[in-house]
Amino acid sequence: MKKSLFLIFLFPIMAWSQVRVDTIQVYSDLMEKNLKVAVTLPPSYESGNDSYPVLYLLHGGSGAFNDWHQKVTEPGLVNRMAAAYNLIIVSPGVGPSSYYYDSPTMDSVQYESYFTQELIPEIDRQYRTLAQKESRAITGLSMGGHGALMISAKHPDLFIAAGSMSGVMNIDTRMWKVPEDFRSLRQKGQKEMLGEGLNYEAPDFNPYTVVGLVDQMKANNIALIIDCGVDDFLIDTNRQIHQLLLENETPHEYIERPGAHTWQYWTEALPVHLLFINKYLKRD
Repeated sequence: MKKSLFLIFLFPIMAWSQVRVDTIQVYSDLMEKNLKVAVTLPPSYESGNDSYPVLYLLHGGSGAFNDWHQKVTEPGLVNRMAAAYNLIIVSPGVGPSSYYYDSPTMDSVQYESYFTQELIPEIDRQYRTLAQKESRAITGLSMGGHGALMISAKHPDLFIAAGSMSGVMNIDTRMWKVPEDFRSLRQKGQKEMLGEGLNYEAPDFNPYTVVGLVDQMKANNIALIIDCGVDDFLIDTNRQIHQLLLENETPHEYIERPGAHTWQYWTEALPVHLLFINKYLKRD
């Protein structure tokens, strides 16, 4: 009995320990700089010629390309997800507090175009991916949740499913439960990247914030999952987009559960997102 139990637990450990994680650099002609990317390959990648679906997994506002490998509270979580779902997981690095959009004022902040015009084509060129919308998904935490829903809403030809974990669904910092000095700092950064005079009020939200894209989400028919902890400082922005999606009758999975803006929360959230996303990914 002890031997059989040992083998049961040993097998998954052996599987994810054979995962390969590449750190590559993708040069952006748009921004004239190299950006690091972590690419996690399932164990079967080395031994065959199959092509794989891809999940783009985005980091938060002050994060980096390797956050999902180094900061989760369960070491090896991303590797285990790549092995369990037999897919490629791509974790790109972007600039701090850049929200994955194209700035109208700063040439160094063109991350939406980088993502769609440079990063995805380069990953499809370097790796055996199923280079089609039906086999590609995107999710992320905090600023990465904003990026995942924004990019997928504006580029529905690229993704079949999208998600957000504790995402910044509205960049209007008045909705954030944060100290005033933090709020002022973020407002200053937004003005530098987006200019003055942006509208933050419904129904004419500015085009740089996710809550302003709910009608596009409805039209796109992309599978959506949104979750946030009830103690998160961004809970009000998540409740706001949930209500807007209900009002315009956009199908989506919405989850609130105990937790705050922490790596413990995101460690628990990632398997939930993979379980949801995997239902939609095609493998042929």
